[in-house]
Amino acid sequence: MTFLEECIQDSMPIWESCLDTEFLKGIADGSLPEDCFKGYIVDDSLYLREYSKVFAWGMINSHDMEEIRNYYSLLSFVNESEDATRRYYLKRYHITDEEIQPLPLRPENQAYVDTMLTAAREGQGAAECMMACLPCMLSYGWIFGEMIRRAPQVERTPYWPLVSDYAGNRYDAICKAWSQFTDKVCRDLSPERRQRCMEIFRACSQHEYHFWEMSARPRTDI
Repeated sequence: MTFLEECIQDSMPIWESCLDTEFLKGIADGSLPEDCFKGYIVDDSLYLREYSKVFAWGMINSHDMEEIRNYYSLLSFVNESEDATRRYYLKRYHITDEEIQPLPLRPENQAYVDTMLTAAREGQGAAECMMACLPCMLSYGWIFGEMIRRAPQVERTPYWPLVSDYAGNRYDAICKAWSQFTDKVCRDLSPERRQRCMEIFRACSQHEYHFWEMSARPRTDI
C-alpha cells in the first residue's frame, strides 16, 4: 500500500459520511432545492479561486521542473475543465463572475482554504502541497462514482452534469496521474513528515465534509 493509499484509507470514514450529508443526498435523488445548489456553485467558484493559489505556493517551493509542470497541469485542469461545468450553471442561474468575486467566503469555506494555503506555504515541498489539494480532487471522484452506483436515478436530475463531470474516465485518468506524482514525492518521507502529511490530508477531508454541510444552507446574498 502506498502512502497516499494509507491516507485515503485513514480518511475514508469521512468521505463515507459526506454521502450522508443533506446536500449530497439531495443531489442523488434530485430533491435538493435549487437555491442551495445555486449557493454551492457560488461557494465553489470562490473556493476554486483560492484553491488555485495552493499551486502557486507549490511552484514557489518546487525543487525541479517536473514539480512545476505538475502544478501547471493542475491549474490548467481547474481553469479549463472544472470551470466549464461551473460556467454552465452560472449561465443557467444568470450569475456572472463579476458578481461573484466581491462576495465573502462563508466561514466553512474560509477555514478550508486557510488550511490548504497554510500547508502549501509552510510545508517542506511537494508532499505537503499535494496532501492539501488531493482530498478535494480524489474525494470528488470517489463520492460521485459511489453516488452513481448507489443512486443511478441521479442521471435524471438537474445535477447530472456536475455528477458526470467527476465520475468520467477523463477525470479518473487525471486523478491517477496526480496520484502517481504524489506517490513519487512521498516515497522517502521521514516518519515525522509522513505523520504531518497524513494529518493535512485528514484535515482537508474533514473540511470537505463541512463544505458539503454548509452547502445545504442557501446563501442569502445572491
